[in-house]
Amino acid sequence: MQRKIFPRTDEYIFYVWIGDAEPQEQMLSKDWLIGNADNTKHNRYRWQPFVRANISRQKTPSMFYPIYVNEEGTKVTRVGESLPPDVDISSIKPNAGERVVFPINTNGAEAIWHLSQDSFMDSYKKGFIRLGAFNERGMSISYLSAGMVKKIEEGVLPVVGHNPDGSVIFAIDEYDPEFIPGTQWRIKSHDATEHGTKLLQNIIGKRFSYPKALYSTRDSIRFFISNRPDALVLDFFAGSGTTMHAVNLLNAEDGGHRRCICVTNNEVSDEEAKKLSAKGIKPGDDRWEQLGIARYVTWPRTVCSITGKDIDGKPIKGSYFDVERELSQGFKTNAIYFKLGFLNKTSVALGKQLSELIPVLWMKAGAKGACPKLEDEKATMLVLPENKFAMLMDERDFQKFNEEVNKYPQIQTIYIITDSEAGYREMISRYTDKNTFQLYRDYLDNFRINTGR
Repeated sequence: MQRKIFPRTDEYIFYVWIGDAEPQEQMLSKDWLIGNADNTKHNRYRWQPFVRANISRQKTPSMFYPIYVNEEGTKVTRVGESLPPDVDISSIKPNAGERVVFPINTNGAEAIWHLSQDSFMDSYKKGFIRLGAFNERGMSISYLSAGMVKKIEEGVLPVVGHNPDGSVIFAIDEYDPEFIPGTQWRIKSHDATEHGTKLLQNIIGKRFSYPKALYSTRDSIRFFISNRPDALVLDFFAGSGTTMHAVNLLNAEDGGHRRCICVTNNEVSDEEAKKLSAKGIKPGDDRWEQLGIARYVTWPRTVCSITGKDIDGKPIKGSYFDVERELSQGFKTNAIYFKLGFLNKTSVALGKQLSELIPVLWMKAGAKGACPKLEDEKATMLVLPENKFAMLMDERDFQKFNEEVNKYPQIQTIYIITDSEAGYREMISRYTDKNTFQLYRDYLDNFRINTGR
């Protein structure tokens, strides 16, 4: 009998930030406000408890002193001297019309204040101390940290007035929907059953188990590419193709032109593999390949989501969860399917498989525009400004090639086919502002396996 266990509900996303990459503030609903991620601007620029609750009076007695407040709780009348650890607070008596407040934490223990007497009074006079309500421990007092004070003094946080206790009022003190969330995401749209499994079944039927929620994938990437409308997204384990779908949805939302490259094996499920093997169907057979994930799930989902029609050619029912868009609208984009195979390195080195290499070189150059084709096998060069790359196949035509390339400043990638290292170095000296590659050396070096063994 299986023991009772905690049902698993957690998933994890790991981000690796390279260079100056950082998450961008987004327009988010209050669903994102979980735990310490509460995002009223009052909290983003928040007042801190003046009690330093985790340090005892005995450890730092100089920061344990009385603060005297008027009976109305609207004004600090004075502060007292620091109390030695052996002096009981009950011996300290306020004047008429005053109440005395000591740093007592929520557990009722004697703690310390954050600031010394002089610093406290200086902050109070400037409006950086806020008085709360009286309670059984005395009074809730808040203050602004040095960082907050600096923002006010530099004009980053404008002050528009003062409260009855003299504390400053910020110009921004309401919910701000544009922010970076915390690390816990519990969003309705991230439900993998509703917006992953059911969404996919609505498009291609029951062909894939446990797809990710479309919106959790979109949200995962948009924090880093919302400010990059021309970003290129690589999904090296594409699965059902959720990432491609998410990139297209993000483009539809903000008018971006982001591109996505999805890579996945065309393997079948264990269940299908057993059924096919029992029928004598083997990997490589057309029937086997047709049921592989790339051809049976990833590509059909991509086509259907773009055209707005399901696997049967009918308009997809329903609408996107948090976007005013029908699924049947599809997307104004295009897609192309490539089958990745192995090329003979000798044939590559001899230049006999250039046509097969064009898609790889196109993607390496940023996948700009439609993937070109080598129309003329005898051509000595390709200059493709719409794809932002150019290729020289015969170095004897370099002068003409250089003249053509210089006509199009948008070309950013140069491929030169030559066996001469010295010749290659001399030619690329003209292109210090571009990405240059020597073919077929760079290609063969990138794909050489187990070198040095």
